[in-house]
Amino acid sequence: MIDATLALTRPGFALDVALALPARGITALFGPSGCGKTSVLRALAGLERARGRVAIGDEVWQDDSTGLFVPTHRRPLGYVIQEAALFPHLDVRRNLDYGLKRTGGDPGRFALDQAVELLGIGALMNRRTATLSGGERQRVAIARALATRPRLLLMDEPLAALDAARKAEILPYLERLHTELALPIIYVTHAMDELTRLADHLVLMDQGRVLARGPLSELLSRTDLPIGRQDEAGVVIQARVVEHDRPYGLTRIAFDGGSLWVGETDAAVGDPVRARVLARDVSVARVVPAQTSVVNVLPAVIESLHAEHSTVLLCLAVGDAQAAGAPARLLARITRRSCETLTLRPGDMLYAQIKGVALM
Repeated sequence: MIDATLALTRPGFALDVALALPARGITALFGPSGCGKTSVLRALAGLERARGRVAIGDEVWQDDSTGLFVPTHRRPLGYVIQEAALFPHLDVRRNLDYGLKRTGGDPGRFALDQAVELLGIGALMNRRTATLSGGERQRVAIARALATRPRLLLMDEPLAALDAARKAEILPYLERLHTELALPIIYVTHAMDELTRLADHLVLMDQGRVLARGPLSELLSRTDLPIGRQDEAGVVIQARVVEHDRPYGLTRIAFDGGSLWVGETDAAVGDPVRARVLARDVSVARVVPAQTSVVNVLPAVIESLHAEHSTVLLCLAVGDAQAAGAPARLLARITRRSCETLTLRPGDMLYAQIKGVALM
Protein backbone atom coordinates (compact mmCIF):
# COMPACT_ATOMS: atom_id res chain seq x y z
CA MET A 1 0.00 0.00 0.00
CA ILE A 2 1.15 3.54 -0.78
CA ASP A 3 0.09 5.95 1.97
CA ALA A 4 0.64 9.65 1.56
CA THR A 5 -0.69 12.73 3.33
CA LEU A 6 0.58 15.83 1.59
CA ALA A 7 -0.03 19.53 2.06
CA LEU A 8 1.70 22.56 0.60
CA THR A 9 0.82 26.17 -0.08
CA ARG A 10 1.98 28.42 -2.89
CA PRO A 11 0.62 31.80 -4.01
CA GLY A 12 -2.80 31.10 -5.49
CA PHE A 13 -2.67 27.35 -4.86
CA ALA A 14 -2.99 24.93 -1.96
CA LEU A 15 -2.51 21.15 -2.06
CA ASP A 16 -4.15 19.03 0.63
CA VAL A 17 -4.52 15.33 -0.19
CA ALA A 18 -4.63 12.01 1.63
CA LEU A 19 -3.97 8.97 -0.56
CA ALA A 20 -4.11 5.22 0.10
CA LEU A 21 -3.18 3.56 -3.19
CA PRO A 22 -2.71 -0.09 -4.27
CA ALA A 23 0.78 -1.54 -4.19
CA ARG A 24 0.38 -3.00 -7.68
CA GLY A 25 -1.08 -1.84 -10.97
CA ILE A 26 -1.54 1.64 -12.41
CA THR A 27 -3.15 4.43 -10.42
CA ALA A 28 -4.07 7.43 -12.58
CA LEU A 29 -4.21 10.98 -11.25
CA PHE A 30 -6.75 12.75 -13.43
CA GLY A 31 -8.08 16.28 -13.45
CA PRO A 32 -7.84 19.69 -15.13
CA SER A 33 -4.55 21.50 -15.63
CA GLY A 34 -3.36 23.15 -12.44
CA CYS A 35 -5.29 20.84 -10.10
CA GLY A 36 -2.13 19.55 -8.39
CA LYS A 37 -1.38 16.25 -10.15
CA THR A 38 2.27 17.03 -10.85
CA SER A 39 2.69 18.55 -7.39
CA VAL A 40 1.62 15.22 -5.88
CA LEU A 41 4.24 13.35 -7.94
CA ARG A 42 6.99 15.82 -7.07
CA ALA A 43 6.12 15.62 -3.38
CA LEU A 44 6.13 11.81 -3.46
CA ALA A 45 9.56 11.94 -5.08
CA GLY A 46 10.86 14.47 -2.56
CA LEU A 47 11.52 17.01 -5.30
CA GLU A 48 9.06 19.41 -3.68
CA ARG A 49 8.86 19.64 0.08
CA ALA A 50 5.26 19.16 1.21
CA ARG A 51 4.13 18.73 4.79
CA GLY A 52 2.96 15.27 5.83
CA ARG A 53 3.93 11.63 5.54
CA VAL A 54 4.88 9.27 2.67
CA ALA A 55 5.22 5.50 3.08
CA ILE A 56 5.58 2.67 0.56
CA GLY A 57 4.59 -0.47 2.40
CA ASP A 58 6.72 -0.60 5.53
CA GLU A 59 9.30 1.83 4.12
CA VAL A 60 8.77 5.43 5.30
CA TRP A 61 10.19 8.18 3.12
CA GLN A 62 8.81 11.15 5.02
CA ASP A 63 7.26 11.63 8.44
CA ASP A 64 7.12 15.19 9.72
CA SER A 65 6.04 14.01 13.17
CA THR A 66 9.50 12.47 13.67
CA GLY A 67 11.49 14.81 11.45
CA LEU A 68 12.23 12.07 8.89
CA PHE A 69 12.80 13.13 5.27
CA VAL A 70 14.58 10.81 2.87
CA PRO A 71 16.12 12.84 0.00
CA THR A 72 15.16 12.04 -3.56
CA HIS A 73 18.42 10.30 -4.47
CA ARG A 74 17.87 7.79 -1.67
CA ARG A 75 14.27 6.96 -2.57
CA PRO A 76 13.97 3.80 -4.72
CA LEU A 77 11.76 5.31 -7.41
CA GLY A 78 11.73 5.94 -11.14
CA TYR A 79 10.47 9.20 -12.61
CA VAL A 80 9.43 9.68 -16.25
CA ILE A 81 8.34 13.08 -17.56
CA GLN A 82 6.95 14.39 -20.86
CA GLU A 83 10.35 14.90 -22.43
CA ALA A 84 12.64 11.88 -22.50
CA ALA A 85 15.60 13.98 -21.22
CA LEU A 86 18.22 11.63 -22.65
CA PHE A 87 21.88 12.55 -23.07
CA PRO A 88 22.25 13.47 -26.76
CA HIS A 89 26.04 12.78 -26.81
CA LEU A 90 25.51 9.14 -25.70
CA ASP A 91 24.00 6.21 -27.53
CA VAL A 92 21.07 4.28 -26.08
CA ARG A 93 23.26 1.71 -24.33
CA ARG A 94 25.27 4.34 -22.49
CA ASN A 95 22.10 6.28 -21.56
CA LEU A 96 20.79 3.10 -19.96
CA ASP A 97 24.11 2.36 -18.27
CA TYR A 98 23.84 5.76 -16.63
CA GLY A 99 20.65 4.56 -14.94
CA LEU A 100 22.58 1.63 -13.48
CA LYS A 101 24.81 3.96 -11.46
CA ARG A 102 22.08 4.37 -8.83
CA THR A 103 22.03 0.58 -8.35
CA GLY A 104 25.77 0.18 -8.10
CA GLY A 105 26.11 -1.26 -11.63
CA ASP A 106 25.90 -5.02 -12.02
CA PRO A 107 23.15 -5.67 -9.39
CA GLY A 108 20.73 -3.77 -11.60
CA ARG A 109 21.73 -5.48 -14.85
CA PHE A 110 18.92 -8.03 -14.70
CA ALA A 111 16.32 -5.29 -14.16
CA LEU A 112 17.72 -3.39 -17.12
CA ASP A 113 17.77 -6.45 -19.39
CA GLN A 114 14.16 -7.16 -18.44
CA ALA A 115 13.18 -3.54 -19.20
CA VAL A 116 14.93 -3.65 -22.59
CA GLU A 117 12.96 -6.77 -23.51
CA LEU A 118 9.61 -5.47 -22.22
CA LEU A 119 9.99 -2.17 -24.05
CA GLY A 120 11.31 -3.67 -27.28
CA ILE A 121 14.42 -1.50 -27.54
CA GLY A 122 17.09 -4.18 -28.02
CA ALA A 123 17.64 -3.14 -31.64
CA LEU A 124 18.18 0.50 -30.63
CA MET A 125 21.10 0.00 -28.25
CA ASN A 126 23.83 1.36 -30.54
CA ARG A 127 21.88 4.27 -31.96
CA ARG A 128 22.35 7.89 -30.96
CA THR A 129 19.28 9.28 -29.24
CA ALA A 130 19.00 12.10 -31.80
CA THR A 131 18.10 9.52 -34.45
CA LEU A 132 15.19 8.04 -32.45
CA SER A 133 11.52 8.84 -32.88
CA GLY A 134 9.66 10.44 -29.99
CA GLY A 135 8.10 7.11 -29.04
CA GLU A 136 11.48 5.35 -29.14
CA ARG A 137 13.08 8.02 -26.96
CA GLN A 138 10.32 7.72 -24.40
CA ARG A 139 10.68 3.92 -24.28
CA VAL A 140 14.39 4.38 -23.60
CA ALA A 141 13.59 6.87 -20.83
CA ILE A 142 11.20 4.39 -19.20
CA ALA A 143 13.79 1.60 -19.43
CA ARG A 144 16.35 3.88 -17.76
CA ALA A 145 13.92 4.56 -14.91
CA LEU A 146 13.29 0.82 -14.49
CA ALA A 147 17.03 0.06 -14.41
CA THR A 148 17.17 1.52 -10.90
CA ARG A 149 14.91 -1.33 -9.68
CA PRO A 150 12.39 1.14 -8.21
CA ARG A 151 9.71 0.29 -5.67
CA LEU A 152 7.53 2.96 -7.28
CA LEU A 153 7.37 4.34 -10.84
CA LEU A 154 6.07 7.89 -11.30
CA MET A 155 4.97 8.94 -14.79
CA ASP A 156 4.02 12.56 -15.45
CA GLU A 157 2.06 12.74 -18.73
CA PRO A 158 4.69 10.62 -20.51
CA LEU A 159 2.79 10.65 -23.83
CA ALA A 160 1.75 14.32 -23.88
CA ALA A 161 4.59 15.39 -26.19
CA LEU A 162 3.90 12.65 -28.75
CA ASP A 163 1.70 12.80 -31.83
CA ALA A 164 -1.10 10.28 -32.32
CA ALA A 165 1.05 7.81 -34.28
CA ARG A 166 3.89 7.78 -31.72
CA LYS A 167 1.36 7.53 -28.90
CA ALA A 168 -0.24 4.48 -30.53
CA GLU A 169 3.26 2.99 -30.87
CA ILE A 170 4.12 3.23 -27.17
CA LEU A 171 0.77 2.37 -25.52
CA PRO A 172 1.14 -1.41 -26.06
CA TYR A 173 4.50 -1.29 -24.29
CA LEU A 174 2.94 0.50 -21.31
CA GLU A 175 0.31 -2.24 -21.23
CA ARG A 176 3.09 -4.83 -21.05
CA LEU A 177 4.61 -3.03 -18.04
CA HIS A 178 1.21 -3.06 -16.44
CA THR A 179 0.63 -6.78 -16.89
CA GLU A 180 4.15 -8.15 -16.41
CA LEU A 181 5.71 -6.04 -13.63
CA ALA A 182 4.69 -6.30 -9.97
CA LEU A 183 5.36 -2.59 -9.61
CA PRO A 184 3.01 0.22 -8.53
CA ILE A 185 2.82 3.00 -11.11
CA ILE A 186 1.32 6.43 -10.48
CA TYR A 187 0.40 7.91 -13.84
CA VAL A 188 -0.58 11.54 -14.38
CA THR A 189 -2.72 12.22 -17.45
CA HIS A 190 -5.47 14.43 -18.78
CA ALA A 191 -6.16 12.10 -21.75
CA MET A 192 -9.23 9.88 -21.46
CA ASP A 193 -7.90 7.29 -23.92
CA GLU A 194 -4.77 6.73 -21.81
CA LEU A 195 -6.79 6.66 -18.61
CA THR A 196 -9.28 4.06 -19.81
CA ARG A 197 -6.69 1.88 -21.53
CA LEU A 198 -4.11 1.72 -18.73
CA ALA A 199 -5.48 2.54 -15.30
CA ASP A 200 -6.79 0.15 -12.65
CA HIS A 201 -7.36 2.72 -9.94
CA LEU A 202 -8.40 6.34 -10.37
CA VAL A 203 -7.87 9.49 -8.29
CA LEU A 204 -9.93 12.47 -9.47
CA MET A 205 -8.46 15.82 -8.45
CA ASP A 206 -9.60 19.43 -8.57
CA GLN A 207 -8.05 22.56 -7.05
CA GLY A 208 -5.54 20.66 -4.96
CA ARG A 209 -8.08 18.27 -3.45
CA VAL A 210 -9.20 14.70 -4.10
CA LEU A 211 -12.77 14.62 -5.41
CA ALA A 212 -13.00 10.82 -5.44
CA ARG A 213 -10.81 7.75 -5.64
CA GLY A 214 -11.46 4.07 -6.29
CA PRO A 215 -11.46 1.37 -8.98
CA LEU A 216 -11.57 2.82 -12.49
CA SER A 217 -14.78 1.03 -13.51
CA GLU A 218 -16.66 2.33 -10.48
CA LEU A 219 -15.70 5.97 -10.81
CA LEU A 220 -16.27 6.17 -14.57
CA SER A 221 -19.90 5.11 -14.12
CA ARG A 222 -20.69 7.77 -11.49
CA THR A 223 -22.86 10.45 -13.03
CA ASP A 224 -22.34 12.79 -10.05
CA LEU A 225 -18.66 13.34 -10.91
CA PRO A 226 -17.27 15.78 -13.51
CA ILE A 227 -15.67 12.94 -15.47
CA GLY A 228 -19.15 11.63 -16.29
CA ARG A 229 -20.17 14.93 -17.81
CA GLN A 230 -17.36 15.18 -20.35
CA ASP A 231 -18.03 14.63 -24.04
CA GLU A 232 -15.90 11.46 -23.87
CA ALA A 233 -17.75 10.10 -20.84
CA GLY A 234 -18.14 6.35 -20.84
CA VAL A 235 -17.24 3.17 -19.02
CA VAL A 236 -14.66 0.42 -19.21
CA ILE A 237 -15.89 -3.18 -19.10
CA GLN A 238 -13.45 -5.88 -18.04
CA ALA A 239 -14.04 -8.96 -20.18
CA ARG A 240 -12.49 -12.01 -21.83
CA VAL A 241 -12.36 -13.05 -25.47
CA VAL A 242 -14.71 -15.97 -26.14
CA GLU A 243 -14.73 -16.22 -29.95
CA HIS A 244 -13.63 -14.63 -33.20
CA ASP A 245 -15.74 -14.19 -36.32
CA ARG A 246 -12.89 -13.71 -38.80
CA PRO A 247 -15.00 -13.47 -41.98
CA TYR A 248 -16.83 -10.46 -40.53
CA GLY A 249 -13.90 -8.97 -38.63
CA LEU A 250 -15.57 -9.29 -35.22
CA THR A 251 -14.66 -10.62 -31.80
CA ARG A 252 -17.09 -11.55 -29.02
CA ILE A 253 -16.08 -10.73 -25.47
CA ALA A 254 -17.89 -11.88 -22.33
CA PHE A 255 -18.28 -10.16 -18.98
CA ASP A 256 -20.32 -10.90 -15.85
CA GLY A 257 -23.87 -11.16 -17.09
CA GLY A 258 -23.46 -10.67 -20.83
CA SER A 259 -21.32 -10.38 -23.95
CA LEU A 260 -20.50 -7.87 -26.67
CA TRP A 261 -19.42 -8.03 -30.30
CA VAL A 262 -16.50 -5.67 -30.93
CA GLY A 263 -14.07 -5.00 -33.75
CA GLU A 264 -11.68 -7.89 -34.29
CA THR A 265 -8.80 -8.03 -31.80
CA ASP A 266 -5.50 -9.91 -31.88
CA ALA A 267 -6.12 -11.24 -28.36
CA ALA A 268 -6.51 -15.02 -28.11
CA VAL A 269 -9.62 -16.76 -26.85
CA GLY A 270 -9.50 -16.63 -23.06
CA ASP A 271 -7.35 -13.49 -22.89
CA PRO A 272 -8.53 -10.60 -20.69
CA VAL A 273 -9.48 -7.43 -22.56
CA ARG A 274 -11.08 -4.07 -21.89
CA ALA A 275 -13.95 -2.57 -23.83
CA ARG A 276 -14.45 1.18 -23.69
CA VAL A 277 -18.06 2.14 -24.31
CA LEU A 278 -18.80 5.86 -24.75
CA ALA A 279 -22.09 7.25 -23.45
CA ARG A 280 -22.81 8.90 -26.80
CA ASP A 281 -22.68 5.47 -28.51
CA VAL A 282 -25.41 3.92 -26.35
CA SER A 283 -29.13 4.26 -27.09
CA VAL A 284 -32.06 2.73 -25.22
CA ALA A 285 -35.39 1.19 -26.12
CA ARG A 286 -38.45 0.17 -24.12
CA VAL A 287 -38.92 -3.04 -26.13
CA VAL A 288 -36.53 -5.52 -27.74
CA PRO A 289 -35.41 -3.95 -31.04
CA ALA A 290 -36.34 -5.94 -34.15
CA GLN A 291 -34.61 -5.98 -37.53
CA THR A 292 -31.86 -3.64 -36.36
CA SER A 293 -28.30 -3.26 -37.62
CA VAL A 294 -27.05 -2.84 -34.06
CA VAL A 295 -25.27 -6.05 -33.06
CA ASN A 296 -25.29 -5.51 -29.29
CA VAL A 297 -28.58 -5.37 -27.43
CA LEU A 298 -28.40 -5.86 -23.66
CA PRO A 299 -31.15 -5.90 -21.03
CA ALA A 300 -30.61 -3.03 -18.60
CA VAL A 301 -32.09 -1.30 -15.58
CA ILE A 302 -31.84 2.45 -14.97
CA GLU A 303 -29.90 3.09 -11.78
CA SER A 304 -29.83 6.89 -11.98
CA LEU A 305 -30.47 9.85 -14.26
CA HIS A 306 -28.44 13.05 -14.38
CA ALA A 307 -30.04 15.97 -16.23
CA GLU A 308 -27.74 18.21 -18.25
CA HIS A 309 -28.59 21.24 -20.41
CA SER A 310 -30.23 19.49 -23.35
CA THR A 311 -29.36 15.90 -22.56
CA VAL A 312 -29.79 13.30 -19.83
CA LEU A 313 -27.05 10.92 -18.72
CA LEU A 314 -28.36 7.50 -17.72
CA CYS A 315 -26.43 5.05 -15.56
CA LEU A 316 -27.52 1.53 -16.51
CA ALA A 317 -26.91 -1.81 -14.82
CA VAL A 318 -26.65 -4.30 -17.66
CA GLY A 319 -26.70 -8.03 -18.18
CA ASP A 320 -28.30 -10.97 -16.43
CA ALA A 321 -29.76 -9.98 -13.07
CA GLN A 322 -29.03 -13.50 -11.79
CA ALA A 323 -25.33 -13.32 -12.62
CA ALA A 324 -22.86 -13.50 -9.75
CA GLY A 325 -21.00 -10.39 -8.69
CA ALA A 326 -21.74 -6.72 -9.21
CA PRO A 327 -23.46 -5.85 -12.49
CA ALA A 328 -21.56 -4.18 -15.28
CA ARG A 329 -22.58 -0.61 -15.93
CA LEU A 330 -23.07 1.55 -18.99
CA LEU A 331 -23.63 5.25 -19.43
CA ALA A 332 -26.07 6.43 -22.08
CA ARG A 333 -26.39 10.07 -23.13
CA ILE A 334 -29.76 10.80 -24.70
CA THR A 335 -31.73 13.96 -25.37
CA ARG A 336 -34.05 15.35 -22.71
CA ARG A 337 -36.84 15.04 -25.26
CA SER A 338 -36.23 11.31 -25.65
CA CYS A 339 -36.09 10.88 -21.89
CA GLU A 340 -39.43 12.63 -21.42
CA THR A 341 -41.05 10.88 -24.39
CA LEU A 342 -40.10 7.49 -22.93
CA THR A 343 -40.99 8.71 -19.39
CA LEU A 344 -37.81 7.18 -18.04
CA ARG A 345 -37.41 6.72 -14.29
CA PRO A 346 -34.88 4.92 -12.03
CA GLY A 347 -35.75 1.24 -11.84
CA ASP A 348 -37.18 1.06 -15.37
CA MET A 349 -36.18 -1.97 -17.45
CA LEU A 350 -34.81 -1.14 -20.90
CA TYR A 351 -32.69 -2.51 -23.72
CA ALA A 352 -29.34 -0.85 -24.31
CA GLN A 353 -28.13 -0.78 -27.92
CA ILE A 354 -24.42 -0.43 -28.79
CA LYS A 355 -22.95 -0.51 -32.26
CA GLY A 356 -20.12 -3.00 -32.59
CA VAL A 357 -18.13 -0.56 -34.72
CA ALA A 358 -18.28 2.01 -31.90
CA LEU A 359 -16.53 -0.18 -29.34
CA MET A 360 -12.85 0.32 -28.55
